Amino acid sequence: MRRIRQLKHNADFPPSAEALEYPNGLLAVGGELDTPTLLAAYRRGIFPWYEEPQPVLWWTPDPRSVLFPGELHVSRSLRKTLRGDTLRLDVDRRFPQVMRNCAQLRGDGLGTWIDETMINAYSTLQSQGYAHSIEVLDNSGALVGGLYGVALGRVFFGESMFSRVTDASKVALVALIDILRRGQFHMIDCQMESEHLNSLGARNISRLDFERRLDQTIGMETNADIWQLPASCGELL
Repeated sequence: MRRIRQLKHNADFPPSAEALEYPNGLLAVGGELDTPTLLAAYRRGIFPWYEEPQPVLWWTPDPRSVLFPGELHVSRSLRKTLRGDTLRLDVDRRFPQVMRNCAQLRGDGLGTWIDETMINAYSTLQSQGYAHSIEVLDNSGALVGGLYGVALGRVFFGESMFSRVTDASKVALVALIDILRRGQFHMIDCQMESEHLNSLGARNISRLDFERRLDQTIGMETNADIWQLPASCGELL
């Protein structure tokens, strides 16, 4: 039986080939959610996911769910929502709120991994320009949907999304794609396959293919000015 590597402080992550088949992609345990460790993980396609009070668990599943910006599927009903122009957009103004909403809406017990330690760690990444949130607001200015993740090179590592009104998280994804296309990003890492993301155009590729694509794009520079959006969702069409 393969043993999971215990991650020491400042230690390198083991090769992804050492990840377990079950649970799919579990690679290492322990370590800290500090900025250097998180950036080193994402550059290798590794992400943290755990439930309190467990130590941090690090994952690199095979296959990997990804969404290529040119393959986004916008359904007829989503186009109708966008044309209705009743939702407003913002970027990086409510990052911790987006994370807390993502945690609260996971009623299946899987949301507990977005704890205050995680929120603080990713908020630090956001303050340094590595993490971003897309925020969807109603006409009163209330936050009704959004997503967050990490941008390195020309890959966006999606972490979680939420929706409090119909299509709000999908609008956030369309807005994200608008930004990523302007920045010539190559792919969105969706981590694990889900029916919701598949309906929007995500698909599985092998971990080897994912890592190859990541190696080719992670060192590319991007313009920070791309992280802005029109005020209303109708302008995304």
